[in-house]
Amino acid sequence: MSDRDVARERADQLVAAAEQLFTAGVMSHSGHANLSARLDGQRLLLTPGFVRGLRPEQLATVGFDGQVLAGELQSVSAEIIAMHSAVYEARPHVGAVIHTHSPSATAFAVAHRPLPCRTEPMLRFGQAEDVPVVPWGPRGSDVSVRGIADVLRRRPTTAAVLLANHGLLVFGPDAAATAHLVVAIEESAEAEIAAAAIGGAVDFPPGAQEAVRAAISRVAS
Repeated sequence: MSDRDVARERADQLVAAAEQLFTAGVMSHSGHANLSARLDGQRLLLTPGFVRGLRPEQLATVGFDGQVLAGELQSVSAEIIAMHSAVYEARPHVGAVIHTHSPSATAFAVAHRPLPCRTEPMLRFGQAEDVPVVPWGPRGSDVSVRGIADVLRRRPTTAAVLLANHGLLVFGPDAAATAHLVVAIEESAEAEIAAAAIGGAVDFPPGAQEAVRAAISRVAS
């Protein structure tokens, strides 16, 4: 597949992922989000500053160093290139990154509270541990990016982080899988908050992760 074909395929995937998030109802009132997809070891596709009604040709190609190589970005998106790049550089297997202000997940971020993994969708879609909180830093700043890199270094298996006083950052092998995990995390945050009103959520029993993996394996075989 040529570089052009790869870029076109990844662009289509990002557009579909953005639509999936709106359809699932996990976006904030403003609809704010930014999505990216890895093109290679030095470049990524990035949403231009908005995601509602996004079209593939509106995506920009940028370098991990922050240089815009093709297309255009609003300043609001240019600020966050380093945030996305930090994830790709820390996790070579990651193919897509999504940042949202999903309301219930953001409530945990504002409270500086890790989101426990207590729902099966989180297990199934790749977050079989608590979602950790990255200490606050101004959006796109060196402080914020260093905080993200530090948490990823200390939590090598997490597929998501909460950005303190800000929102949610999720990453995965491709845009569709990453969007599924965003939905699972937001639903889990909603359930966690609702469960607090009736006595509090309860952890999985020991061996739950292995049981879920076995169930998935049986269906796939």
